[in-house]
Amino acid sequence: MRHIRLARADDADGWRDAARALIAASVPPESVSWSVGDEGGDLFAALAPADESVPADLQPADPQPGFTVPRAFLELMRLAIAHRDPERFALLYTLLWRLRATPRLIEDRADPLVRRLDEMVRAVRRDMHKMRAFVRFREVADGEANRFVAWFEPDHHIVRLNAGFFVRRFAAMRWSILTPECAIHWDGDTLTEGPGASPADAPGGDPVEAMWHGYYAAIFNPARVKIGAMLKEMPRKYWKNLPETALIPQLIAGAQAREAQMIAAAAPAADAPDRGDPADRNRAWALLKAEAAGCTRCPLHAGAGGTVFGEGPVDARLMLVGEQPGDREDMAGRPFVGPAGQLLDRALGDAGIDRGRLYLTNAVKHFKHVRRGPRRIHDTPGAAEITACAWWIEQERLLIRPPVLLALGATAARALLGPGGTIAALRGRAHPLADGAEAWVTVHPSYLLRLPDAEKAQVEYRRFVDDLAHGWARAEALAGGGGGALQARP
Repeated sequence: MRHIRLARADDADGWRDAARALIAASVPPESVSWSVGDEGGDLFAALAPADESVPADLQPADPQPGFTVPRAFLELMRLAIAHRDPERFALLYTLLWRLRATPRLIEDRADPLVRRLDEMVRAVRRDMHKMRAFVRFREVADGEANRFVAWFEPDHHIVRLNAGFFVRRFAAMRWSILTPECAIHWDGDTLTEGPGASPADAPGGDPVEAMWHGYYAAIFNPARVKIGAMLKEMPRKYWKNLPETALIPQLIAGAQAREAQMIAAAAPAADAPDRGDPADRNRAWALLKAEAAGCTRCPLHAGAGGTVFGEGPVDARLMLVGEQPGDREDMAGRPFVGPAGQLLDRALGDAGIDRGRLYLTNAVKHFKHVRRGPRRIHDTPGAAEITACAWWIEQERLLIRPPVLLALGATAARALLGPGGTIAALRGRAHPLADGAEAWVTVHPSYLLRLPDAEKAQVEYRRFVDDLAHGWARAEALAGGGGGALQARP
């Protein structure tokens, strides 16, 4: 049994020298144990002689002729060795041993060993990213020139790997990064290393943080917050070292509370004879639209031209809810202005309904599409995207309080009624909602545009017109006539 003792937990150079010598001597992986410094090694380390580094009988050896290590292995080794898995040294040597017979093995992501090492590399890369993102320096007095000190608790042995990034990024500063394992210090010319530290060795704050708090609070937008994604990217373990995280709960609660209060003040109870002051309700609608313009609750915002919010009178008695904006809507920033919108306008005219008295919106506010050359082709929103946009639909309903909502298509029906049920099963009957309103379901006008049979298309168009007319009549009956005086226009 060969026992290799490495100088440090991330001693890539020591591992490489030892592995080169072991391969040259044809020592199989099962005959090697590994340890670090004074730590214990694997199961057999206690039974093996404790060599200080590479055993003396292996040091003169050269790699076997004709055996070259793939470049991808060197990069994998450099990162995987920084992982905390105690088996990392043995796993890497096993892979190196197998590469002699199968040089392209490292490209086989289905191989369990390669897959496990890949997962370790991804974990190390994530930890390196977290360190770069969440290190916060605080200024402390240090002789004639002040020093900036930060505390960080990495999951893996990444401090030395990341040192170069901080030297390049903060070359003009004098700084120190303290971690439980080691500390690194930069004086503007030389990078040095010291022993590990504790949180008590790091400063608690400085005057700059008060300015940062003010700036962060000023730019904070609760519409951009996705709690699940935030916790995934910034786990709570890092919060104690970040000055801005102490503000996040109160900023979210405060901003959404102010928004809810404004909407509540503008939208009285459904059975109240007066539906609120026009100026207040239009201000509330403008606030909602402004918040939605910066929404990043789902990935669709990245590929769309912008948020397409609802439009129409804020006292509308009938709300039409479509699926999502299309290509034309995305470019115009308004709902129902493309081919489907034009067909809707024609059907509304045939039903005797003035579009200007309706509130039109979509279940999803961004255009989901796939690209085919220069064209953007519609793609149906998924459940996650519908759920992400549910906040905006609920706020529109809370503000406008229409007695009747007409869902155009399956996506809109799901947004209002939840999953389950086909258009055929849901169509033609009222679906009571929790706030006392009624939801009705019909087809989306784009469905009519896709029908290849002209006769069937005409029949379905008449049914669609009848659904619109019935929805309007039902809304008028529940509201007692009139309506449509207050205009919320983009």
